[in-house]
Amino acid sequence: MKRLLRYSVLISWFLALCASAAAQQPGKVPTIGFLLTGSPGVRSAARQEFLKSMNDLGYVEGKTVKIEYRYAEGRSDRFPDLAADLIRLKVDVIVVASVLSAAAAKQLTATIPIVMAGSDVVGSGLADSLAQPGGNVTGVSNPSPELGGKRLELLKESFPKSSWVAVLRNPTSPASTLQLKEMEGAGRALGLQLSIVEAKNAMEFDNAFAAIAKTGAQALNVLSSAVFTVERLRLVELAGKSRLPAIYPNSDFPNSGGLMSYGIVQSEVWRRAAVLVDKILKGAKPADLPVEQPMKFEFAVNLKTAKQIGVTIPPNVLVRADRVIR
Repeated sequence: MKRLLRYSVLISWFLALCASAAAQQPGKVPTIGFLLTGSPGVRSAARQEFLKSMNDLGYVEGKTVKIEYRYAEGRSDRFPDLAADLIRLKVDVIVVASVLSAAAAKQLTATIPIVMAGSDVVGSGLADSLAQPGGNVTGVSNPSPELGGKRLELLKESFPKSSWVAVLRNPTSPASTLQLKEMEGAGRALGLQLSIVEAKNAMEFDNAFAAIAKTGAQALNVLSSAVFTVERLRLVELAGKSRLPAIYPNSDFPNSGGLMSYGIVQSEVWRRAAVLVDKILKGAKPADLPVEQPMKFEFAVNLKTAKQIGVTIPPNVLVRADRVIR
């Protein structure tokens, strides 16, 4: 009996030591794959907002979370190879900002969660519905088709004498087809003639603006495209040289010298994307995380640019701006 008691004590002591050792071992540091359209030399606003939000949630890059960055450098054809590289690393979640990057990742994995930030998750077919995504993709959606019509309205109100608007689209962007369909109806309702001009990358911008000049368009509506956002300085420069009033899909453009924009608030999108990543890292499944819709939209106007290209924004439009750059 005494021998049995000694064995029981020894076993209890051994198990206690094992439990103590296990408790002292650091947990696995999760790895996030970040698939971006831009270049590594540019610390994008998206990356900054995401990191800030992750910090607010208690994650410190290099300590409590590892982030693997992959950059397409403006070339969407690189997404499949970059996504494959992240999958080989067995990252815990992949964060993307465009439909093309998400589609490339989803085609290669049905198990690694994918979080989209500011793209049309359901309209692109990457999720079954907002309430029940049904697969490994969730995120914060961007109702870009509906916003395209709103941008036409703002152009017409700002420049009521305009009757011809050029629409610049990236034909490789799946969202652009939906945006065009919405805008065609809005254009007819506003009495606007639309000229569709295409550019897949920055190398095609010069030809696109030459085509716009031939149409005689009096204003420009730039559709949503990750490539356009990355190359916004060149787009803004060409619009300025042509003295063409232009409206863009997000405030990155007026911040870079564009005339005006109407779109989702980027900081909110990335904050909410970080919250979704946090939930996934804590065990939630993308299929159980409803796709979120942005609640805040921003109308930004750059009065410096208006002066440079010789146009005046009417007071009734200017008073509605959420942010005015003077």
